[in-house]
Amino acid sequence: MTSPHAGPARRILRFGSFEADLAAGELRNNGRKVRLQEQPFQLLALLLEQPGEVVTREALREKLWPADTFVDFDHSLNTAVKKVREALGDSASSPLYIETLARRGYRFLAAVKTSGSRPEAVAESPAALDSEPLHPALDVPIPRRGLTRGLFGLIQVMYLAFYCVALFRLPAIDRLIGAFLAGWEAIAAVATVLITAGAGIPLRCFLLSAAAFDHRRLGEKFQRMFLFILLLDLLWAMAPFLLTSGIGLGGAFALMAALLYVPFAERTLVRMAYPERPAVKAQV
Repeated sequence: MTSPHAGPARRILRFGSFEADLAAGELRNNGRKVRLQEQPFQLLALLLEQPGEVVTREALREKLWPADTFVDFDHSLNTAVKKVREALGDSASSPLYIETLARRGYRFLAAVKTSGSRPEAVAESPAALDSEPLHPALDVPIPRRGLTRGLFGLIQVMYLAFYCVALFRLPAIDRLIGAFLAGWEAIAAVATVLITAGAGIPLRCFLLSAAAFDHRRLGEKFQRMFLFILLLDLLWAMAPFLLTSGIGLGGAFALMAALLYVPFAERTLVRMAYPERPAVKAQV
């Protein structure tokens, strides 16, 4: 006996780790069903059917709210979009899937693949049912953006503390460096501390304020500055050796090893909070 959902009408639209069964009205992430009400799902389906194209607010009104329906359209549409974003783990300020075009409508950003049916074995897999939503680029569970932005901000505060303490205690650092180096080498070492701290303070203030105010292009700007940030952080990774008299050579080496990892941790946190927009491409 043929299933009533068999044939061309049963379309599965896949994007990232998600798949939308248009006939069943179901959204799944790595095989696990994601709870999404009927109207938000219909809105998602309309966007999925036109990836990369602007779907106007008027078109959504005609499709989702017939002319004889009395409803606060703006509030209802905004609520539906918010629920879709929550289901996808998306963000309005740094969209990975749904982009808002002010006063015009919405656009679906990710690549969409179309197939005829969903393999049932995937949906019934215990591993798939227990899986968490995965970041499409990093293949890790998607964390809360507030957490990643907070951790990124704490790193900037840490470096600001380094720079300020170094500048306030510059005479002591000068004497300490003078105990190991002499002449131009000592002058160059002190100048390096002074210049890098002076350049680092405005840089860290910018990154901290950008994360605090959720600047949507922070990810793009950080990637452009990463080489400079990496070189700056690698220089300051040697700062613990200025504390050798208090923490010992082993402690200074351990702290240096930890600080060498920090710039790469910063880059990962930025990519989690501000993912790169995938190329828009429809495939059948």
